[in-house]
Amino acid sequence: MSASEFDVTVIGAGDVGAAIARELSRFKLRVALIDKGDVGAGTSKANTAILHSGFDCKPGTLEARLVARGHDLLLGYAAEVGIPVEETGALMIAWTAAELARIEEIQASAYACGYTRARPIAIDELYRREPALAHGALGALEIPDEFIVCPWTPPLAYATQAVLAGCTLLRGVEVVGLARAGVDDVPGGHGWSLALSEGTQLTSGWVVNAAGLYSDVVHRLAGRDGFAVTPRRGELIVFDKLARPLVNHILLPIPTGKTKGVLIAPTVFGNVMLGPTADDLDDKTATGSTVAGLERLRSLGSRLMPGLLEHEVTAVYAGLRAATERPDYVLEVDRDARYACAGGIRSTGLTSGMAIAEWVRDALGDAGVELRERDEGLPEITMPNIGEASPRPYMRPEVVALDPAYGEVVCFCERVTHGEIRDALGGVIVPTDLDGLRRRTRALAGRCQGFFCGARVAALLEQVLPAPAGRSEQLGGGSEW
Repeated sequence: MSASEFDVTVIGAGDVGAAIARELSRFKLRVALIDKGDVGAGTSKANTAILHSGFDCKPGTLEARLVARGHDLLLGYAAEVGIPVEETGALMIAWTAAELARIEEIQASAYACGYTRARPIAIDELYRREPALAHGALGALEIPDEFIVCPWTPPLAYATQAVLAGCTLLRGVEVVGLARAGVDDVPGGHGWSLALSEGTQLTSGWVVNAAGLYSDVVHRLAGRDGFAVTPRRGELIVFDKLARPLVNHILLPIPTGKTKGVLIAPTVFGNVMLGPTADDLDDKTATGSTVAGLERLRSLGSRLMPGLLEHEVTAVYAGLRAATERPDYVLEVDRDARYACAGGIRSTGLTSGMAIAEWVRDALGDAGVELRERDEGLPEITMPNIGEASPRPYMRPEVVALDPAYGEVVCFCERVTHGEIRDALGGVIVPTDLDGLRRRTRALAGRCQGFFCGARVAALLEQVLPAPAGRSEQLGGGSEW
């Protein structure tokens, strides 16, 4: 790797960082994308999987504008590349007189954010649409443009397009040092030297910090301060697919000043989700579930929808949101330092990632980065369908007839076939562990949590050598994945 290989280096390959790398790969730039794990393996893999309309953002903030823009961008992109989305809509339910009194205020705030489709609905309509709800609701606000979306496929799609367009992806590599450096082929001769965890260095004209939970750490490595990330743990319970008929919409609570609260929502995988909690922590690695947190969720779930607790639990998990002391995103570009930061994105990054990428692109252009579009544009891709709203490969006789591997089920809980696992292991960005394979195929994510198929899935993974730490992955041309 030459010392001055990159024009822009993006640190962090989650929803936001991968989207930025994809957007910059439209241009004649040498782009690198670095992550200490796999693509989308941090906060991005453990969110509530909702495509937000932006109705409940704080009016006038960057977050409000970028979530609204991101909703439209991701919805269009999902249709283009095959990311599972279901247009369920949401109902925000008031259970007390105080909560009921806030519905008009929340609707007015949504209007101030530019979202004008929120409307109160009558109690009889609420229970007609959600008959499994507990008795006692007093009112509800309908938000028809809140959808459920696959949380795993978007960052993989962004990174896949970026890599196919020439971006260099470095996985399993942590940036441990940042220093200003002279770069011969950068106008002005200034840039950054990045010290990497495996002992090597690279230089880059610009650094874009999209490191999620560690964005404040990278910020300090760059010699800056101004914000701190306080991990906010959200624990969730995933119920068995047999619970899915109970829930027709995303069921939201009236939010508090700290959190949007505990919701009940279907998933694109056919389950029902309850959560998240919201507990501020000091430990950025504390992604384990807790007895106390799960008990709180079960207690609340039994009050909201008693029938849900009669179903078996498929999984529990916890994600850490990158909360800061600021009420808005931390988006900034320093022209002189050749440094950009996209931090403090919290739980809306799945929705706003593509819009944040546009913001960073424009800000870099204003700061002097030459944005000359590639003649060929971004390559077209098709991501594997791992949602339930469209036919999966095993359900399509014409596909199985052409390739019997798509009829050979390996993971019976999730109906994942040998063909799908084979494709993931031969894809542009291959998984480096079982968790990565799960996020690409749903294998091991079902009721038995890999008890039945785990050994075979692991054996299939072992046949493919994972990308060693620090290996660059760079391809050219278009492809279908």
